[in-house]
Amino acid sequence: MKDLKSATALVLVGTGSRYEDEKNNGIAHFLEHMFFKGTLKRPNTTDISSEIDSLGADYNAFTGKEYTGYYIKAASNHLATSLDILSDMLINSKFDKEEIEREKGVICEEINMYEDTPMRHVGDVYEALVYEGNPLSFDTAGTKDIVKTLNRETFINYLNQFYTPNNMVLIVSGDILNHDVKKLVTDSFGKLTFQDKPSFEKYIDKQQAPLIEVSHKKTDQAHFCLGVRSYPIGHKDRYATTVFNTIMGGNMSSRLFIEVRERRGICYYISSDNESHLDTGSWVIQAGVDVTRIEEALNVILAELKKIKIEPVSDKELQKSKEYLKGKLALGLEDSKGVANLYGAGELLEQKIRTPDEIIEGIEKVTAADVMRVAKDILKHEKLSFAVIGPYQDKDKFKDIIKLN
Repeated sequence: MKDLKSATALVLVGTGSRYEDEKNNGIAHFLEHMFFKGTLKRPNTTDISSEIDSLGADYNAFTGKEYTGYYIKAASNHLATSLDILSDMLINSKFDKEEIEREKGVICEEINMYEDTPMRHVGDVYEALVYEGNPLSFDTAGTKDIVKTLNRETFINYLNQFYTPNNMVLIVSGDILNHDVKKLVTDSFGKLTFQDKPSFEKYIDKQQAPLIEVSHKKTDQAHFCLGVRSYPIGHKDRYATTVFNTIMGGNMSSRLFIEVRERRGICYYISSDNESHLDTGSWVIQAGVDVTRIEEALNVILAELKKIKIEPVSDKELQKSKEYLKGKLALGLEDSKGVANLYGAGELLEQKIRTPDEIIEGIEKVTAADVMRVAKDILKHEKLSFAVIGPYQDKDKFKDIIKLN
């Protein structure tokens, strides 16, 4: 059988919830939905989805705080069609008023779904706490009250401001050697016109004491986030932070997973992650625990945070974490979509593309001393933030627990 190979077309746009304000929060996400609702050439949702499905393609879109993405991954012989569909959606969408009103109901139900899912929603509660006063605190889906006020004029104005070629990156990856990619892209996206590149409100960290937020909900399991400030995108310690995160909670043999779940059976899930933005970052532990054992869980976690600041990481643990990261990178790059995401995000956010070899080199250079230095730098008592969803009425229960002295 002849080998079938894929190609991914991905468009990333430098916009997301941090570019919004209190009057239009949620518009980037709402606009993402509306691009699938019909164009002049493909008048409705069924026309768009049917054509993409006829390619046997994988397609979707996503909205974050700093960028929004749209992709179609299909057999490589369909690349021209993939690009034509993407450009048609992003340039020629109708934004029909009836469709907008109908989609408001869909998005409000999406918000309800998130709010009814504590494991998903606790991250939003945490970010609202940590970035209070800055658009980084906004939920990407917006609020139901704001979503209901958005209209066609709002969408057109937002589209003209943000969806410009100097604020977009188009990545084509996979089996593309037999295509004149430059011509295909020019034919598809050549009509876009340049505008001034949008700016955002920079975040200024003024935290001087632990932050605590309690969201009351009758649950059998408490879901919480415990985190600290970390580093922005492109920071010199990006790789040391990644290794640190892997050691602490990045996989099922990490310190937190072993101590909290395997040795004590306090939780089903626990993990950590580092999220870097253009001007700030946050390293966060998330877990779901028995509501009666949350104090025990927090004490174990905080003990592990104190430990890594004073006891050097062993050579074995360091090497295991490095091999884990390199292996995950290799697996991710087996997929043309993974390649597109890696190169596209680098170009859009940093105007710098790091090759897999450069990333591996950066990981390999991390030492045990680097890990401890990062731990000492970010694991500070006054920078702790804690958000929980559970059957708790006030913050006082946690004030004497959330300590890292």
